[in-house]
Amino acid sequence: MNTHLVEEVASRQIRHDIPEFSSGDTVKVYVRIFENQKERIQIYDGVVIQRRGHGVSETFIVRKMSSGIGVERTFPLNSPAIAKVELVKVGHVRRARIHYMRHLSGKAARIKETDKKEAASAVKAEAK
Repeated sequence: MNTHLVEEVASRQIRHDIPEFSSGDTVKVYVRIFENQKERIQIYDGVVIQRRGHGVSETFIVRKMSSGIGVERTFPLNSPAIAKVELVKVGHVRRARIHYMRHLSGKAARIKETDKKEAASAVKAEAK
């Protein structure tokens, strides 16, 4: 009974409003910032470096360039501090964790873009 109780509580806290994304994708993370008694939304725009974990404890790392300096931030996927996650571009990479991006700059740091709509339609056509 106790193991099922933990699974029940965890399953209620999982968010289903976040789009499917993976490493190499460019996302906008809308983060809730609480200052004094006010709340505001701050947009963190960057490339997903990795996604790890599963269930309630799933996290992802987003890397962005700020004034020429690379900044990485880890977000819990199911956190209430995340207002929403918006998928901007779908990138094509061959690794699940693209930490090699830390050492690249300029044109070398570009990621090829793929169109997820075309990929989804190809999968649907293949299934028929």
